[in-house]
Amino acid sequence: MADTTVDETASPHASDARAERRAAKLAKQIQAFSKAHGGAEGQLAYLGQMGTRIVLVGEDGAWGDLVAPSHPVAVSAAEKSGITLHESFDGDFAAKVRTGPYEWSRMAGIQLGGPSNG
Repeated sequence: MADTTVDETASPHASDARAERRAAKLAKQIQAFSKAHGGAEGQLAYLGQMGTRIVLVGEDGAWGDLVAPSHPVAVSAAEKSGITLHESFDGDFAAKVRTGPYEWSRMAGIQLGGPSNG
């Protein structure tokens, strides 16, 4: 009969290394956004099995987001990048976001008679 035991000791190290590489890559992307927009702050939004969304808001009002494969990776990336994290996306933090014509046409265009989203 064949030996069907699985060596589970190698797997956690490989996944830990992969998570660290992903966090480092995300941290570089966050730092690039921050540099391009005079600084940045963020908020983490849990997406379920898809991972965690890292919402970024620059000091100039520009915004963007990244998706991390897990919440611990998102937290690690934010810590490595040095940004301030907010618990929620409201109040003064949300007021920093500046939207442009693109956002208005995509988010409210249908209701306001703008171009369709189709």
